[in-house]
Amino acid sequence: MLPAAIFLLFFLTYPLGLGVWLGFTDTRIGREGVFIGLENYESLMGDSLFWLVVFNTVLYTTVASVFKFALGLWLALLLNQNLPFKSFFRAVVLLPWVVPTVLSAIAFWWIFDSQYSIISWALIKMGLISAPINFLGDVANARASVIAANVWRGIPFVAISLLAGLQTISASLNEAATLDGATSWQRFRYVTLPMLSPIIAVVMTFSVLFTFTDFQLIYVLTRGGPLNSTHLMATLSFQRAIPGGSLGEGAAIAVAMIPFLLSAILFSYFGLQRRKWQQGGAD
Repeated sequence: MLPAAIFLLFFLTYPLGLGVWLGFTDTRIGREGVFIGLENYESLMGDSLFWLVVFNTVLYTTVASVFKFALGLWLALLLNQNLPFKSFFRAVVLLPWVVPTVLSAIAFWWIFDSQYSIISWALIKMGLISAPINFLGDVANARASVIAANVWRGIPFVAISLLAGLQTISASLNEAATLDGATSWQRFRYVTLPMLSPIIAVVMTFSVLFTFTDFQLIYVLTRGGPLNSTHLMATLSFQRAIPGGSLGEGAAIAVAMIPFLLSAILFSYFGLQRRKWQQGGAD
């Protein structure tokens, strides 16, 4: 265990501790800071941009996670059937997850381009719109666009993970339910979903963590614009710390993400506790 412990200490524990410390200082790039206590956090509490970014992050994470779960579960149920070329379709589903995030973001940047968007071109050809849609220049459109890009990238992780969970459920349970006269919805509601719930808890926890801390997709697509409508806590932290030079304030924003991330971890913990209950153990 020692090599793994050293690795985690050096690459995780030390940066986390340093980030927490910087959040209590006025450190800037090229200048050592001094301890200022909670001044960075007090400044954030009165910063309207910070609260807008918190709203953006929660909205982005919630909507994207709901869509990823719904579409990922649907795909998992579909791929769990006896379909022709099933292995091929499973490989295709994984492609968005395998492609590097920056490459995906660049592709979506072209798809959402205000002048050359393939979506706008197709809708114009079908006569549904008369002018190109400003996907990344309008507040509502930009938020919807970055969420759509995140959902496209995150669905494979959810789908394949839930598919693995579905394949661990004994077929005899569904057969017994069918013999008892259960409909397909009742089998899903009372057999599949309860047995899958521990996997759902873990998968959605990771999905929320990945979405909440998303940086590359937003930075490449919008850089937080327009009017800071797509700025997330991760991108604002980077902007204040690196281009802005205020390492202390950037670190404070990053530390402010920890309570949200801990909430997601607790969600996973209680999901695992439910598995004990399903297997007859104590809560």
